[in-house]
Amino acid sequence: MNRSIAAVFASDGPLARAVPGYRQRAEQVDMAERIATAIRGNQVFVAEAGTGTGKTFAYLAPALIAGGKVIISTGTKTLQDQLFQRDLPTVRDALGVPASIALLKGRANYVCPYHLERAVHEGRFASREEAGHIRTIARFAKTTRSGDKAELAGVPENSGAWYQATSTRDNCLGQECPNNKECFVLAARQKALVADVVVVNHYLFFADVMLRDEGLGELLPACNTVIFDEAHQLPEVAGLFFGETLGTAQIMELARDSRTEGLTDAKDYVPLQDATRSLEKSLRDLRLAVPQDNARLALSQANGMDGFVPALTTVGSALAELSRHLETQAARGEGLENCLRRTQELMLRLKRWRAESANAGEAEGTAYVRWVEVFNQSLAINMTPLHVGDIFRRQLEGHPRAWIFTSATLAVGKDFGHFCGELGIDGAGTGLWGSPFDYQNNALLCCPQPMPDPNSPGYSDAVVDAAWPAICAAGGRTFVLCTSNRAMRRIHELLRERIDANHAGFPLLLQGEGAKTELLERFRSLGNAVLVATQSFWEGVDVRGEALSLVVIDKLPFAPPDDPVLAARIEHLKKQGRNAFFEYQLPRAVISMKQGAGRLIRAESDRGVLMICDPRLIGKPYGRRIWQSLPPMRRTRELGEVEAFFRVVTAAATAPESLPLAAAG
Repeated sequence: MNRSIAAVFASDGPLARAVPGYRQRAEQVDMAERIATAIRGNQVFVAEAGTGTGKTFAYLAPALIAGGKVIISTGTKTLQDQLFQRDLPTVRDALGVPASIALLKGRANYVCPYHLERAVHEGRFASREEAGHIRTIARFAKTTRSGDKAELAGVPENSGAWYQATSTRDNCLGQECPNNKECFVLAARQKALVADVVVVNHYLFFADVMLRDEGLGELLPACNTVIFDEAHQLPEVAGLFFGETLGTAQIMELARDSRTEGLTDAKDYVPLQDATRSLEKSLRDLRLAVPQDNARLALSQANGMDGFVPALTTVGSALAELSRHLETQAARGEGLENCLRRTQELMLRLKRWRAESANAGEAEGTAYVRWVEVFNQSLAINMTPLHVGDIFRRQLEGHPRAWIFTSATLAVGKDFGHFCGELGIDGAGTGLWGSPFDYQNNALLCCPQPMPDPNSPGYSDAVVDAAWPAICAAGGRTFVLCTSNRAMRRIHELLRERIDANHAGFPLLLQGEGAKTELLERFRSLGNAVLVATQSFWEGVDVRGEALSLVVIDKLPFAPPDDPVLAARIEHLKKQGRNAFFEYQLPRAVISMKQGAGRLIRAESDRGVLMICDPRLIGKPYGRRIWQSLPPMRRTRELGEVEAFFRVVTAAATAPESLPLAAAG
């Protein structure tokens, strides 16, 4: 299609005619032109675009104009749905491009007719509510065309019924499935194969490319352009998939499936049932061997605990025993045969993790760290590569195509070296566009004083002391973003005391009290709430308007230095004679801080205060690098200026005509 980017984004162009309230932005046009050039030249291009730039349209328009097969990968299913249902059709129709589009999610998002039928037939449910959910899903399965559980609002996403009504990579029967012709996953794959534009998410992209699991392994060779939105998440996601994880929950699922398949196809073979129960007991004993909850432990820490190594050995023996019995019965049913295959795979994975002499992937020059993650009811053993760049670079070196990476937070200052280095991207073109929002007049950044050392025992109390006057001045309408669960709980407790003592009427919400989407909806509808949260609310959260006017961040978001993966990466860099803090820890903290700060101003009319309580932002030389990476808000250290800011905001909201916010402070 011979159409210039400037014409597409012109104030009287096709997008202006199709999108109500459209405004031409120079940053958006420039970004789109740079992306168009990269697509034409099959180049790698890394782009940071501040909130409000319109980066989604800036990559969709040139990708659709260029034609060919396009894969768009997002960081969240929310953005994935938004692209497929709203943004892509809008741009496609505005441009008059005859491009077909498809949405592809992981198999756990689609109803599995085989497992649903078995769940209905067997009737084993944890509660009456769960049984009702299964019946609702069964009715949905008869009418839906996609089978996507996102279409069924009547069953909560965390309902146990979904576990029984969907499949996993482990328990899918594939071509042997008797319900193969009704399979929603297969139908979604087939649509993706013939579509011009396919929308996926990062987890699915890496699962498919690395594991050849969901059908993308067939898509990528024919693809002309790959676009990663929310690309700042890629190093973390790549580490998950280039590594290996084995969890007790996964093995427990195998035990349950083996018992169910045995009762169906080998009811007369009692030893199989005994083997599944022995395996379940060994898994419970392994979890009990580690006293911590919600912790990440280095291999040396786990091995130093009494009982961990023997318990892990017992799990291996129980898996081998289950495998022995499944081998004798596998010919009696596809389900039993599938359980045997899964058992053998998990045995190999456990053997690789326990190998003392060499880590997996060492032959390719990749070093791995082995560690243990402990949850409330389960445990997982992990192998994570210390550096994913070499592995990811091999994906880029295949068939010539354009690779576009974009996010609101990729650079440290104006430097993309950290992001590109983590992914092994050499010689990429880069572009950085600031937000068009008027931060100077509409936002204030406060680093309150005096504040104690962030590691002092009463630090969370000091955060609440500093934040409380600002919360009152804002009339609630606050996110308090914490860097640890412990701080979150303490700050929530202290705020509850303040609200009650002062009869302040601010509804107080806490992460974990409900699903994330439910909490956000409550926060928006209440209009004057205070939400205390940790990492999952630092990004991917969009609250526009007056409901969110103050964001309080307790500490600079440095990852805990005792995290086993971080500690191993620091040691690895030190052995190379490099400065791990300035090359790795600080850049990650900058990007994370930019994400947290980005929750505040989401639209041109938004006004608010960002309060960062950590005194290191001002008192440490490295704090300046974080400070300079934040949006160009006016700066203050005085709480009086924060209160004055909100007085002007309140006056502007009630006055017939808006007052200039520059008058504040």
